[in-house]
Amino acid sequence: MESIEVLIGRIGKPHGVRGHVTVDVRTDEPERRFADGAVLRAEPPRGSAFPHRQLTVTSSRWHQGVLHLLLEELTGRDAAESARGVLLYAELAADATPEDPDEFYDHQLVGLAAYDTDGARLGEVTAILHGSAQDLLSIRTTDGRDALVPFVKALVPDVDLAEGKVVIADRPGLVRPA
Repeated sequence: MESIEVLIGRIGKPHGVRGHVTVDVRTDEPERRFADGAVLRAEPPRGSAFPHRQLTVTSSRWHQGVLHLLLEELTGRDAAESARGVLLYAELAADATPEDPDEFYDHQLVGLAAYDTDGARLGEVTAILHGSAQDLLSIRTTDGRDALVPFVKALVPDVDLAEGKVVIADRPGLVRPA
C-alpha cells in the first residue's frame, strides 16, 4: 500500500533544560500523531544547520494548552533550541482521511478546481502553504497568476472532494485583480 506524508506540527521554543520543545500542532489527532515511539520526519527551515531528518517521540504532555514533546535526538536545551522552526511530518496510508470532516490533508486539496460563490471558475489549487498564523491555498488563476487565499471558513466556505472543487468567497484583489 502506498503512503503519504502529512504535516502535523512545527517545533517552537524549548521548555526547561532537558530538551523538551513546544509544538505548534497542525493536526486534529495529536494523541495519535505524537504518541510515544512515533518516528517523525523532520524538515528544518531553509538555511538551518539542524542535523536530524528523523525525530522519535519519547514522551508528550500538554501544559496550559500547549503540547510539549521530549524527542530522543534532542539531549538538552541547546539541541532543543536548534530545533526551533523544524516542521514535523507523519507517514499515513494513502487512503487515510482525517476524522474531522472540516480537516483535509494537503494531497486532497492540491488539484481541486477553485470557483467563486457564483460558480465562476477562478483557477486550481496548486499548493498549501503552512504559515505560522494560518494555512494558505495557492491558486493558479485562469489567467496564469498565482494568488494566496487564507484557508479559513470565511474565505473558503466549501470544500467538496467528491466534486473536486473548493468555493472561494472572493474579495476584490484576493484572487481576481482589484
